[in-house]
Amino acid sequence: MEFCLGMDEELTESLWVRIKGRAGTGDTIVGVCYRPPDQDDRAGEALYKQIGAASCSKALVLMGDFSHPHICWTDNIARHKQSRRFLECIDDNFLLQVTLDPMRISAMLDLVLTNKEGLVGNVKLKGSLGCRDHEMVEFKILRAVRRVRSKLTTLDFKRADFGLFRDLLGRVAWDKALEGRGAQESWLVFKDHLLLPQEQCIPTKRKSGKNARRSAWMNKELLHKLKHKKEAYRG
Repeated sequence: MEFCLGMDEELTESLWVRIKGRAGTGDTIVGVCYRPPDQDDRAGEALYKQIGAASCSKALVLMGDFSHPHICWTDNIARHKQSRRFLECIDDNFLLQVTLDPMRISAMLDLVLTNKEGLVGNVKLKGSLGCRDHEMVEFKILRAVRRVRSKLTTLDFKRADFGLFRDLLGRVAWDKALEGRGAQESWLVFKDHLLLPQEQCIPTKRKSGKNARRSAWMNKELLHKLKHKKEAYRG
């Protein structure tokens, strides 16, 4: 689930989520950040405050492109002021950098940081993504997660009354309903007229089994296309 740090996040390009752990193990906070090369000091300090707040958790994994190519991670030193400030933030929050190999023309831009030794393992570079000069990095979070019973519901089209559905939609005077409205307002009117008969004619069901772990929009056709995409990329 998305995790709120309780501070202004508009200045930074970051996303934080909480992964619920098993009883007694605690949760894991996972953050993804992108720092533009020309980021100003104000946005930089906002990012460091976020990192500091997230580091208060017992288990943190932070990844992203931080655009600090001149940091020497072997000696933990940097020539540029902003890079030195970033290193200070890493040290102040007791974070470990677990990426060993450079991922962009001998520069270490994409980092994986954690505040718990042994939390991240099996770090591997997986080649470039398309024509980009960054490489993909794969790793495992070595922590047991809690299995949550699915509360996700989806439309049960097998039990739908499509005859009644078409009849109810056919009663709408669309010309009058959409007259004089712009694209956004017309869409909202159309959606309201669509959802009312949908509630009457198409029952819902709770997702269960292995399908409960998928998003509602992840159907068989999309899974097949994703598989084809991966095979084409490997080829």
